Amino acid sequence: MTVVNSSPERFSFQLEAAKERAKEDGREDIPEVYENFWKTAKEQDAANLVDPEWQKNNMEYDLRSSKELCDKAKARDDYAQNLYAAMCNMQFQKLDVMPILKNELWSASWRKAGGIIADMREQGDYIDWYCSGMGGLSTYDVKEGEEYMSKMNYVPEGQVTDEIKEDLKTLGWIPVPYEDDKNV
Repeated sequence: MTVVNSSPERFSFQLEAAKERAKEDGREDIPEVYENFWKTAKEQDAANLVDPEWQKNNMEYDLRSSKELCDKAKARDDYAQNLYAAMCNMQFQKLDVMPILKNELWSASWRKAGGIIADMREQGDYIDWYCSGMGGLSTYDVKEGEEYMSKMNYVPEGQVTDEIKEDLKTLGWIPVPYEDDKNV
């Protein structure tokens, strides 16, 4: 049986924020919609993990079930961030005949990419990685941000490092820039 990594805290960021807001408002309970969102998201993820159709040509499944890449993401924050950044603003194609002939591409939102990293590391939620490649834009001090990015070995969203490119290729995936990014 294939092991697919999952974070126990995954999908909890919104739920915890709702609980905090309720507490600040003097309420003990949170709106049912937040509880239902969290429960539904967890149930859908569990159902996806065992669904052979969901697993097909799905880079998320390939990443979360790769012991080598999950171990690397757990061991190195810079690797986890670089993998997150690679998934943002980028598409990927499975190196297989039918996905290539059909031009089938896989992509993830920044939140989804952060969640995949949390799952691979089996800790946290998407917010732990979300916008981690923003550097100076997140601190309002470009120089400070660039120094931090350099020190941490972090890269901007949309950048695919050579190491990440090689590791994804071992899983059978290559990056495919969006059409409007090819001439930039």
